[in-house]
Amino acid sequence: MTTNLPDDSTPWSELPRRLLVAGGAGFIGSAFVRLLLEREPDLQVTVLDKLTYAGNLANLAAVADRPGYRFAEGDICDRELVERLAGEVDCIVNFAAETHVDRSILDPDAFIKTDVYGTFSLLEAARLHHHRRFLQVSTDEVYGDVEPPALSLEDDPPRPRSPYSASKVGAEMQCFAYHATYGVPILVTRGSNTYGPHQYPEKIVPLFVTQALDSLPMPVYGDGGAVRDYLYVDDHARGIATVLARGTAGLAYNLGQGGEPVNGLQVARAVLRLTDRQESLIQHVEDRPGHDRRYALDSSRARALGWAPQLDFETGMERTVAWYRDHRPFWEPIKSGEFAEFYRRNYRPLAGTAPASS
Repeated sequence: MTTNLPDDSTPWSELPRRLLVAGGAGFIGSAFVRLLLEREPDLQVTVLDKLTYAGNLANLAAVADRPGYRFAEGDICDRELVERLAGEVDCIVNFAAETHVDRSILDPDAFIKTDVYGTFSLLEAARLHHHRRFLQVSTDEVYGDVEPPALSLEDDPPRPRSPYSASKVGAEMQCFAYHATYGVPILVTRGSNTYGPHQYPEKIVPLFVTQALDSLPMPVYGDGGAVRDYLYVDDHARGIATVLARGTAGLAYNLGQGGEPVNGLQVARAVLRLTDRQESLIQHVEDRPGHDRRYALDSSRARALGWAPQLDFETGMERTVAWYRDHRPFWEPIKSGEFAEFYRRNYRPLAGTAPASS
């Protein structure tokens, strides 16, 4: 367990001073904005967010009164709005995306619109206004399934296997093309599975935590052996800030925890231990179509810039479970609304135990 955390060496003071953060009301985006304004309160940060099901202004309440903060509700596909906001800043960081693989299988259309066309809209604005930096937040899922003991390197070819990961590859390819063709100073970060406070409870960690807290079944795909490299959200946000400040334009940077890989059953058992629940809550369900078995990143390139995660999986999970235990008003309304219908569609073997009917 990590007990004594190192000082934060993130180069906050080296960041551009006027930023447009697209998707900044979402999970990772809001963590980035909160840390940004806590460390550099004189920054001008405009958050653009459509406030879809996973965007929540409550995620930004801690910085809402900061003089440099401004919120604009809107869609990154709205070219006129994006170009107007981009004209007031010198850098764009794009978190805006449809992100959940399960939802991409049910509704791939939304992923193409937001992740591909939306990124094009932002790139065009950055090109027209000659921005200093454009950072695209991507995912380790672009590499596809990785056989052990290999680690994915930034120059490995993409092998997307879901509509979600394909849409993220499409966004990345546009970024690299805009760098080569127009000289837009792009950066791409590929983060591993991220967890922590404020995450919408469709993802594995908050889903298992909130289910366990209510003593409801925890749906584990297949045999539970799919391996991921879990990264605490603040560590991910610090990594993005480090790449934004010090990265070389035109390159991608992996951001992974880099410790022991963790599979789905291990996540479930960690949650059960931290919530004092019985293993009988674990219920295996039919595996996700095209489910990648293993992701694993080599993050040496980002670490060479001075970034390193501060929390191991055990400590991060302790903090995460404690937050969800103490913040029921955040997730209980979510799980009784739109989420309940998604749950019924996605975990059909457990439809009778969906949150809405509990």
